[in-house]
Amino acid sequence: MAEILLEVNQLKKYFPINGGIFGKRVGEVKAVDDISFFVNKGETLGIVGESGCGKSTTGRMLMRLIEPTEGKVLFEGKELTNLSDGDMRKMRKEMQMVFQDPFASLNPRHTVEKILEEPLIVHGIGDKVERKKRVKEMLEVVGLSSYHAKRYPHQFSGGQRQRIGIARALMTKPKLIIADEPVSALDVSIQSQVLNLLEDLQEEFQLTYIFIAHDLGVVKHISDRVGVMYLGRLVEITEAEKLYENPLHPYTKALLGAVPVPDPTLKKERELLTGDIPSPSNPPSGCAFHTRCRECMDICKTERPQLEEIEPGHFAACHLYKKK
Repeated sequence: MAEILLEVNQLKKYFPINGGIFGKRVGEVKAVDDISFFVNKGETLGIVGESGCGKSTTGRMLMRLIEPTEGKVLFEGKELTNLSDGDMRKMRKEMQMVFQDPFASLNPRHTVEKILEEPLIVHGIGDKVERKKRVKEMLEVVGLSSYHAKRYPHQFSGGQRQRIGIARALMTKPKLIIADEPVSALDVSIQSQVLNLLEDLQEEFQLTYIFIAHDLGVVKHISDRVGVMYLGRLVEITEAEKLYENPLHPYTKALLGAVPVPDPTLKKERELLTGDIPSPSNPPSGCAFHTRCRECMDICKTERPQLEEIEPGHFAACHLYKKK
C-alpha cells in the first residue's frame, strides 16, 4: 500500500478585485476553486492545463508562498495551513520549489556558492566547512563542476541556471519538490537533459515530485499520475498511461488532440476547442467547461460535476459518466 506524503482537501484561492473611488471589493478572481488530491511517497504527480488555469497558484499555496482562502494541506499528516510563519519556515526544509524562470529566481549579486549555502544557513545546517563541502557535492550531482561555485548566475546558460535552481532545492535534503514549469523556459534540446536529471535525482534521493506544466508531452515523460486543471478546477486525475490512452473528460481529449504527432502519414482526429477561456472572475455556472464543450447537456449548465471515480483509479468531473 502506497504511503500518502501530501494531501490537499478543498483548496481555494480567491483574489479580491477592488474598484470604485474607495477601492471597495467589487468581486473576486477564483484562481483555484475547490480542488482535492493526494501525492504518494516517491511518485511524480503531473499537473497540467492551459495558462491561467491555477496550476502555479496551487503549487505556491502548497508551499504557503501564497496563503489559501480555504481548504487544508496535510504534509505527512501535519496540517500546514494552521502553522505560524516560523513553523512553516522549518517545514520548508522538507518541501522545496524549483521555479520556472531560473534567472529570475537566482540573486544576480550572489555567487553560486552563496546562493546554494543560503538554505543551509537559514535552517542552521552544518558549519562553514560542511556547507562549502555540500555546495561542491550538489554542483557535481546536478552535472556542474565544483569550480562553478565562484561564478555568478549571468555567467551560465539557461539550462545550467536551472541545474543551479535544482541544486538549491536539494540542499536541505527535502522529501517533496514542487517543480513549477521547470523546463518551459529552456530549449527543447536542453529540456530532455533537465528531465532526465530530475528522474535520476528522484531515484538517488527518494524524492517525491509535483510537476506543474502546460506541455502534455513533457508531463507524460516524467509523471506516474497526471491531474488536469481547467479554470481553477481539477477535471481529471489518473495514472499517466491511462490518461493518454483513454481520456474521459472532453477537455482532456481536446488537450491531447492538440499534441503534435511526429508522423506526417498519421491522420489524427482532432477535437478543436471553440471559444475563449471564460474569465476566472466570472466563471460559468455548473461545469466550468460547458461553454466550450461539444458534449454539453442541460445539467452541465446548472450543476457542478464532482470529481468521481469512473474506473478504478481514474477520476473525472463530468456529467457524461453520472451513475444512473
